[in-house]
Amino acid sequence: MTHTTTATPSMPATPSPSAQTAPTRGLQPGGPASRWWGLPLLREMRADYLGFVTRLQRDHGDLTRMRLGNEDAWDLLSPDLVREALVTHADQLIRWERGIAVFEQVFGQSVLVTEGDTWQRQRRMLMPAFSPKRVAGYAQLMTDAARSALDAAVPAGQAEALVPMDTLWTDVAMDVILRTLFSESAKADARDAAWATQTLSETAFREMFMPFTLPDWLPLPGKAAKRRALKALKALVQRHIDARRREENDPAGAPPPRTDLLHMLLALRDEGTGEPLSPQEVFDQCMVSFQAGHETSATTLLWWSRVMAEHPEAAQRAQAEVDSVLPPGQTPGPEHLARLPFLAATLKEALRLYPPIAALMTRRTTAPITLGGVEVPKGAMLRITPWVLHRDERWFARADQFVPERFLDDAPAIPKGAWIPFGLGPRVCIGQHFAMLEMTLLAAMLLQRYRLRLPEGAPACAPKLHVTLRPEMPVALLLTRRG
Repeated sequence: MTHTTTATPSMPATPSPSAQTAPTRGLQPGGPASRWWGLPLLREMRADYLGFVTRLQRDHGDLTRMRLGNEDAWDLLSPDLVREALVTHADQLIRWERGIAVFEQVFGQSVLVTEGDTWQRQRRMLMPAFSPKRVAGYAQLMTDAARSALDAAVPAGQAEALVPMDTLWTDVAMDVILRTLFSESAKADARDAAWATQTLSETAFREMFMPFTLPDWLPLPGKAAKRRALKALKALVQRHIDARRREENDPAGAPPPRTDLLHMLLALRDEGTGEPLSPQEVFDQCMVSFQAGHETSATTLLWWSRVMAEHPEAAQRAQAEVDSVLPPGQTPGPEHLARLPFLAATLKEALRLYPPIAALMTRRTTAPITLGGVEVPKGAMLRITPWVLHRDERWFARADQFVPERFLDDAPAIPKGAWIPFGLGPRVCIGQHFAMLEMTLLAAMLLQRYRLRLPEGAPACAPKLHVTLRPEMPVALLLTRRG
């Protein structure tokens, strides 16, 4: 897997004719031979999951079935099948238990983990905190966090520098989530917290392929790092929550007005009962917001920076758009987003080529369902791989190329279910508006300040899957100050 190639504007960014009608009806599931209880297949998946599923679709079609140990595993590799599962049959699905067991160690009983009535109650209570209108109120916290780091990306007195973009976006996204969650910038904690989130992501991906998680106290490879990472992250979140509760309960004076996410979580009340989130629920939701809000945004902006440097025509067009909307020195805000359609399109195309959650969207059927005219039994494991959907030539012409124009308003419609970086159905990512606002504001601020170039001889940028999809090697770009 290599970096993408330049697309010329004269080439149409439209789905191929076969994309107009997805041929899923009447499918019969194929699949590879499951010898030795599927252990050879599991080894292939662990070595190269994205390559495995890509080959699976090529060799066996959109609906496949295989035996993996005691699992009846089905892969859904077309938009129709994905929509049918996640929307039509949403009430007959739960999250895959193994994935929940892995994530529960970090996220407790949060909205990312819970099911049934508990999940519905949490989701209902949390939705107002993540509505587009409420998220717009976090914009100044986001831009305040990004300003100093982006200004200092090229050292003072230099016109240009080779900048490690992994570090830059990790630091910026960490500061953004600290400020939007807690109204504070804890730079002393930021690097340790970034290490902790990435360590837990790598650990979670390894544990997904194990039938159960061995106790963390065992002296096994990776266990000590996991313990340190979990302890550091939980201590950081708990310290901020404790400080806020002390502040609000201080009889000496009124606490300062807050607009951050922690304030929203503490103020939430169930419409039916009037009950707040429990202290444990507040903690768990903060953990989810911290991990998801930092890592996925930093990863997307890292890929976006790389592909923009590879495609100077697209970068110049986005930069000209930003300049036309924002006078020199003006900070972007939510009111500017509607006037930055091409910039948004470049981000959406980066999300298509390199979705942060590229795989392992997995569900369990709790009752028999029908997919593409095929009966799927109760207890089946359904797997959805956005990486494969996003790179299917039927839905995206020149699917391996960077073509932002396909996301502009006058482009042909993309089939529903073909682009799902935030998921689909009732479980769609609750933070998607937050993420798109943050990434658009930060991308605009970078383009206001710098031109991006690949250094001479830069190697191809191969993706590596953990829980999120990150570049295998560090990404360094030449940033040149704009006059």
